[in-house]
Amino acid sequence: MIDPLSVFLLLLAAATPILFAALGELVVERAGVLNLGVEGMMITGALAGFAAAHATGSPLAGFVAAGLAGAAIAMLFALLTQFLLANQVASGLALTLFGLGLAALFGKPLEGIKAPPMMAGPLGINWIVWLGIAMVPVVWWFLNRSRPGLILRGVGENHDAAHALGYSVRGTRVAAIGFGGAMAGIGGAFISIATVLQWTEGMTAGAGWIALAIVVFSNWTAVGVLAGAWLFGGVTVLQLRLQAAGIKVPVQLLSMAPYLATIVVLVLISARQKFSRRAGGAAPGSLGRNFHALR
Repeated sequence: MIDPLSVFLLLLAAATPILFAALGELVVERAGVLNLGVEGMMITGALAGFAAAHATGSPLAGFVAAGLAGAAIAMLFALLTQFLLANQVASGLALTLFGLGLAALFGKPLEGIKAPPMMAGPLGINWIVWLGIAMVPVVWWFLNRSRPGLILRGVGENHDAAHALGYSVRGTRVAAIGFGGAMAGIGGAFISIATVLQWTEGMTAGAGWIALAIVVFSNWTAVGVLAGAWLFGGVTVLQLRLQAAGIKVPVQLLSMAPYLATIVVLVLISARQKFSRRAGGAAPGSLGRNFHALR
């Protein structure tokens, strides 16, 4: 008999890497920046976190190192796009390729090594899962209630007006990019330290791209990001349950199910937005907001 609580806990764990990465990218995009390098930052964080956890015997040190590594590689993107004014799409794709190559090169000596055990938190799952859930209201409050969050949103919606009011557009965006990198790095480290429990090349397996899609799915809201991450986690758990039950479904189809479900949701959202624009309404994902809160 299936225990609903255990299934829900598995869902939470499966959603955690995506949740961290998507929350970070949400803040970045609200600042008016599109960083397609999430996958590269996640794999860099996975490697740095695993290496630090193995070297120190402390998973906490691993997650701290992962956040720092993710933020550091994100600063390369910030340098290219905010100071050298390079194209954001090209720079993000280059960052992903750079991160994947870097991890493949330096991860070879770590293959076959087990991660140190993590201490279980409430209900038997580790504390990083609960931290990810706690970050949802924190990010929501920051973007909707705090003055720095309103400034960040203002920069993303109308950078000329923000500059005219005396706010640093470049500084705000660089800070957002750094935060997004740290969150992606922590999400990647969760895969290597708490899920797979060892280093494997390419272990993020497209999670960064799913995180990018979920930001769109969420209509750029923290609660929507949580729902999207749980949807992906739920389909992932369903895939594992079907495999464990011996259901005769091709393993390739089961493996693609979480990604296919995300694509279907994105298509439905896109169709809804297109219908809304034709009806004369504002697109649900529009970043048009009231800028007067900054005055």
